[in-house]
Parts: sequence; structure tokens; C-alpha cells
Amino acid sequence: MKIAIFNENLLGIVQGNIIIDVSNAVEWKPSNPGESFQRLIENYDVLKGRIEDALATSTSYPLSSVKLHSPVPSTKKIWAAPVNYKNHQIEMNKMFNNAPRTIEDLALFLKSPESLSGPNDPIILPFKDRRTDHEAELGYIVGKKAKNVKAEDAKNYIFGYFALLDISIRGNEERTWRKSFDTFTPIGPWIVTADEIEDPNDLKMTLWVNDEIRQDGSTKHLIYDCYKCFEVACNNMTLNAGDIIATGTPEGVGPIEHGDKVKIEIEQIGGFEVDVCHAVEKIEC
Repeated sequence: MKIAIFNENLLGIVQGNIIIDVSNAVEWKPSNPGESFQRLIENYDVLKGRIEDALATSTSYPLSSVKLHSPVPSTKKIWAAPVNYKNHQIEMNKMFNNAPRTIEDLALFLKSPESLSGPNDPIILPFKDRRTDHEAELGYIVGKKAKNVKAEDAKNYIFGYFALLDISIRGNEERTWRKSFDTFTPIGPWIVTADEIEDPNDLKMTLWVNDEIRQDGSTKHLIYDCYKCFEVACNNMTLNAGDIIATGTPEGVGPIEHGDKVKIEIEQIGGFEVDVCHAVEKIEC
């Protein structure tokens, strides 16, 4: 299934060019999408049948006529993978005249949950005088509580996948600070449930800035694949349903500026395009 949140925080299932409102089938509360979403993923095995039964009789809308929100309305943790593609390590070395370590040395880092935003929300640049880069990534959401889960079992704990942008200010500060500003983790356009993705570690991923292709890679080149990232994230630490993991970016990262449009597309998942604005000029977006 492709699970989306749209318009006035309704729950929708995307099928082709339409979206079907299944809010009533799962007692979804638009006034509290965070709580409703948590209940959905924790009880999905039971609720899936109700959703499927409701598809034929529920109200549908042209997908082009609705506004999609972040398919994860809120989260408690965003674990992110630094330097998880060898070619990205090489380009970082050339770009900044150093040789950054990879995920094998660095493990994961946390981003603020407040950086989460949706596929129609602009990226807001907090500083005019700091380089800020796009990073295209595959992201996924945890489906149930996990601790000390090995990579070979991680598939059983992943609820679904989505496209993710890890927006990054360059500088000497800690990654967590440089990547945690509001709107610095756009995700979407929906969640594709894990049962529909045969192999998340072999998906083509492309990012454009305006009409220029900047990143053109594949998750088959991950150093730590999706499942190994999961293992590292819950090694002696608890993951809960609703937590997010971002798997890292391939080569091709580059700066974004006010007025740009950033588009991401991932095979079998879909994509979205967002505007870029300076904070003081965001009303123009």
C-alpha cells in the first residue's frame, strides 16, 4: 500500500492517479494525526484488512487535486547515516580537502524530530551566508519495538519506505546541529509499505535542482545497507514504532539557494518537489 496523509490530515491510500480516503475505516482522528498514525502502524496487521475492504466504497479524489503532508506526522527519533556511499566519501574529500570517515567508523547520528516536513513544504534556509546542500536518501519507518535486532532479521521490523532529503549546512559544527533546523528533513510523498519493496538495497535514486540532475545513484552502493543501518541503530538502544532511519546519500551533493526547486525520485517509491526559501523571504515561495 501507499499510505498518505492529505488535505485536513485525512488518511489516504494512493492508487495510480487517485487517493482514497480511508480515515473512517481505522477510526482516524484528523485532529490528532500523530496519535492516529501511531495506532495505525502498531496495529497494521489487524487494520490492513479493514483498509482493503474500504477501498471500493470510500471517497476518492484525483491525486493532483489534494495537498499531501508528511506521511509521518511526528516522530521521536530520526537516526541518520553519515558517509554511507564510497563515492560520496571521495567527493567530500575533493570538495573540502579532507578525507571524512565513513559510517563504518562514525556509526549513526541523530537529527531533531522537529526537522521533519512534508512533500509540499518549502525548505527554509536559516542563514544567507552559509552553504546549504541537498542530500537525496532512502528513508524508512520502524514498525515495532526493536532492540539488538540483527541485520538478517531487520526486514521484519520495517513498516515502510519513502524518499527523504537530508538538508545540510556545511561547517565545523556537529552534524546534529547542522542538519536539524526546521524543514531540514522533508519526506514523502507517501509511505510504501515494506511488503511492496522486494529489495530496498537495489533502488535507483535521482535528485534534480531545477532542471539539472545532481544525484543519480542506487542503494545497491550503500556501505551499510538498509538492514545493517537498522542493526546499528538498535544495538543496545531501543527503537520504537514510528522512529525514522535515513540511510545516507550518494555522490552529487551540492548547494541550494533561495528560489531553487529540489526534486527527488526513488524507484518503486515515487518522489516530490519542494521550493527553497530564505527564512526572511519564505512568504515568496
